[in-house]
Amino acid sequence: MAAGWLIAVMVAPRGERMQRHYYAVGDADRHRAEWTAVDCAVRIGDVATSPIEGAEPVEAVRPYTLAKMATLGLKPGEVRELGWKHPRRWLG
Repeated sequence: MAAGWLIAVMVAPRGERMQRHYYAVGDADRHRAEWTAVDCAVRIGDVATSPIEGAEPVEAVRPYTLAKMATLGLKPGEVRELGWKHPRRWLG
């Protein structure tokens, strides 16, 4: 059972091109976690409204169990901005 999610959001900071930005969200509900990540991404720049080069604007990349969240230091209800780079540590 998922307790949190790794979410990728396509966002373009002012004056830059669209890129994936990753967020770890401590919310069991996938859709709520996606919207939470979008709310955080809007602060950075413009969020994509349709697929770009085959990539969805918002994608739930990986679910997390409570045990995995504890290992990563992600608390329930917490949102952690992970940045632009592929978050290998958060995928394993």
